[in-house]
This record gives sequence, C-alpha cells and structure tokens, in this order.
Amino acid sequence: MDGFDIEWLRLTARWIHLIVGVAWIGASFYFVWQDDSLEPTSEDPERKRLQGEVWMVHGGGFYNARKYKVAPPNLPERLHWFKWEAYSTWLSGVALLILVYYLGADIYMLPSDSPLSPLAAVGIGVGTLAGSWVIYDLMCRSPLGRNDGALAIAVAVLVALLAYGLTQVLSGRAAFIHVGAAIGTIMVANVFFTIIPNQRKVVAQMLRGEIPDPALGRAGKQRSVHNTYFTLPVLFLMISNHYALVTGHPWNWVLLLALSALGAVVRQVFVLRHTGRARAWMLPVAGACFAGLVLAATATRDDGGASASPVASEAGEEGEPSAVPFAAVQAIIQARCVACHAARPTFEGFDAPPKEVTLETPDQIRQWADKIGQQAVHTRTMPLGNVTAMNPEERALLGLWLREKQ
Repeated sequence: MDGFDIEWLRLTARWIHLIVGVAWIGASFYFVWQDDSLEPTSEDPERKRLQGEVWMVHGGGFYNARKYKVAPPNLPERLHWFKWEAYSTWLSGVALLILVYYLGADIYMLPSDSPLSPLAAVGIGVGTLAGSWVIYDLMCRSPLGRNDGALAIAVAVLVALLAYGLTQVLSGRAAFIHVGAAIGTIMVANVFFTIIPNQRKVVAQMLRGEIPDPALGRAGKQRSVHNTYFTLPVLFLMISNHYALVTGHPWNWVLLLALSALGAVVRQVFVLRHTGRARAWMLPVAGACFAGLVLAATATRDDGGASASPVASEAGEEGEPSAVPFAAVQAIIQARCVACHAARPTFEGFDAPPKEVTLETPDQIRQWADKIGQQAVHTRTMPLGNVTAMNPEERALLGLWLREKQ
C-alpha cells in the first residue's frame, strides 16, 4: 500500500471520526441540558416518582420529555439506547491513531533525540490508553468515588501526570493526542463498562418484576457527568496536532493542562446557564484567562537559541553579526525540508507537500518564512521527527535570518 492509499484511509477515518463524534457530543450536550432543565410535573409535584419534565419547541413541533427518578412503572415495548455514537467515535479514533501515529511512529511519535524505538513508543501509547482507564475506574470504585470533589481532584492529578509524563518521552504532537485518546478511552469505557451495563441491569430487574436498584442509576449518572466535563478538553486535544506553537512549546504540558482546564470551566458555565445560574462575567473572564495564557506562552517560547553558526557570526561593524546570506538559508531548506515540501516529494509516504507548502524556490521560502520560523525555529517540530537531521546551528541561522527580515 503506497502513501496515496494511506492518505485516503486517513481521510476516511478522520471524516467518520468527525461525524460520529458530533453525534455523540451532541447527544451528550442535549441530555445534560435536559437534566438541568427539568421542572416538577402537575402529575407528580413532589417528585416522588418523576425527576421532572421539560417542554421544548424545535423544527416547527412541540416535545414533552419526562425523566423518572429510577424507572417507569412499566417497560415500554421500544426503548432507544444511546451507545453506538460513543463506540463508533472511539473505534474511528483508534483507526486514525494507528494510521497516522503508529504506522508512522518513526516520524510522528518520537522527538529527534529520543533513545526509544518506534515500537517502544507505540507500546507506551497503547499502555497509556489501557492504564488510564484502569486507574480511573479503580478510583471511581474506591472510597474516592463517594466524594465527587475528591474524585475530581484525583482525576485532575491523573491527567496532569499523563500530560507531564508523555511530553517527556513522546513528541509534543503524539503526547497531546495520546492524552486526548486516554481521556476519550475513559469516556467510552464509562459507557461500555458502567452506563450501558447498569441500564441493562435495571431493565432486567424490571422484566423480573423487581424494583430497580437506584444505585445503578447513580453510578451511571456520575460517569455521565464526568464525560460531559471531559468533552471540551478532548476536542481541544483532537485539534492540537495542527498547532505546533502549543505542542512544540517548551512548557507544552503546562499549556495542555491549562487549556484543558479552561475548556472544563467553560463547560461548567454552559451547565450553569441551563439552570439560570450563569453570570454575564463568566465567559468574558474565561476569555481574559485565555488571552493571558496566550501572552504567557508567547513570552516563554523558544527563540531558536542564541548561538549562531560560523556563517552568521562573522562580525561586521561595531561587532554586530553580518547579514545572513540567503544562499545559506536556501541550502538548509534544500537539505532539510524540500524532501517533503516539494511539488513532487521524494520522501517516502508523501505524494503531495504537507499543507500544500512548497519550499523549492527563493520566492516560496520568503512566502513561508513565518511558518518556517514557527515550525523549525521556535517549536522545532519540523522536520517531523527530525528525520533529515537539522542541527541546532542550522536552526539558529534560520532564526537570525528571520530576525533580520523583521
């Protein structure tokens, strides 16, 4: 199978992942809104049997949804189960993880100076997905699970350890994606191992004429609430691999945690809004926090190193570095970048230049100078896996050339 076929498979998996992910997230958001919008019914004003009801209007029609505290008195003939959206999202996401990161582990999984093999990197990735769920599930079933606040702190610590640990051994892109995949695995496993099985047990108890155990519903609800707060962090992590300014930052794991926490906070504002408890200042404050995070990230980014190559450090007047010869810049680009960024790439697995960026001519190099600086100098995420062995002196020379252009 050549690179062209792999790209089509990646496109297919990504498209499916997006479609089913939208379906799952949409259903999750809807049911959280519905739960938070329930009002007492005239039939059951004291909520002895019903949690409440909500009236809705949408698409030219009126809807009335009711929620039972445990279960209805009689099981309906037709009962819709919400599960395939979650399962399909995880399966398509794993397919994408395999097609992009595991099949290209030598390029996408490891930093250039890593002593690990690509197989070891894949093992770390797979172990992270399984291990995260096991630890999370044990925490939920332990005494921590009876204290929502303590459990939330424990889960946050787990995510923080994942973020720090993975960014130390994997490339920034791979670390971010695997933290997201680990959280996504927890979300789907919540559905597969707890929410759906508990619902099946309730149905079975009703069919036997027994009173359903309310603890089953409470456990499922707890996991469902966790899932809704995981949603926005996971969405951020899904798109993070397109932004090297975050994944390639020297403090990338801190940015991962900060942006994920901000997403969870914004989700809380949405939840509060359902019940009329949100305040007008909340989202602007979240926006201000995001702006502050951007400023902090910009101030602490890597400037490409202060040391220059011999070509760039020849002293001119008053000891200032002489102008960087464009020929030296072009030679670096030709040696380190053009294998992929050419109209007809020669690097195996590429049938077209990534993001349609070609760097074969002086005009093209000047056109994409800012991107070269971001990817090769500030974040050092290119070349991918540093497969063409761009050295620190070459990155410093590119950095000097970019500063002279400003």
